[in-house]
Amino acid sequence: MTGLLGKLFGKKKKEASGPEGIVEDILGQIVELSKFDLNFEVRSIDESTIQVDITGDDEELLTSKEGQLLDALQLYVRRAVQHQMPETNISVNLDCSGFREAANEALIALAEKLKSIALDKGKSVYFRALPPKDRKVIHQYLAEDGRVKSRSIGDGHFKKIKIYPIKGNEGSMEESETIDDNFGNR
Repeated sequence: MTGLLGKLFGKKKKEASGPEGIVEDILGQIVELSKFDLNFEVRSIDESTIQVDITGDDEELLTSKEGQLLDALQLYVRRAVQHQMPETNISVNLDCSGFREAANEALIALAEKLKSIALDKGKSVYFRALPPKDRKVIHQYLAEDGRVKSRSIGDGHFKKIKIYPIKGNEGSMEESETIDDNFGNR
């Protein structure tokens, strides 16, 4: 194996370059081979987290369609690092001009709106089907408010989120559980 695949999955890198060096090599090869007009900065947040900030004229390619290419690139780089350094547990996070932070803020704003509806009407509301990383943002945000609870509903990778107000008596909670059971049978 030669070229990019040989570097990624062939011989293991020397430990001297470290995980940051591996990430730089992988992204450098991807940018070069794809002819993207992108620059990136690799920095270590702590011993187990590497942050990569990407900038350039082709940023829109990475962030279009809800950042699917950015997510795919992050997964690829993360797996390549795991392959070359299996004894370490390193998280690699890629971001492009604050895209991830803006996307999380938009999710939180929508969760706040749905939480208000659930509290005003006293009924459950449902959030559209989301991938795990987005559901985690919403569940963590809603966990801070003791007036509501949230639960992932459905099967597979993408699941809906149910947001419901916490009732004072047990009968209401049983009714809420019935809604969950009926929802799963549809």
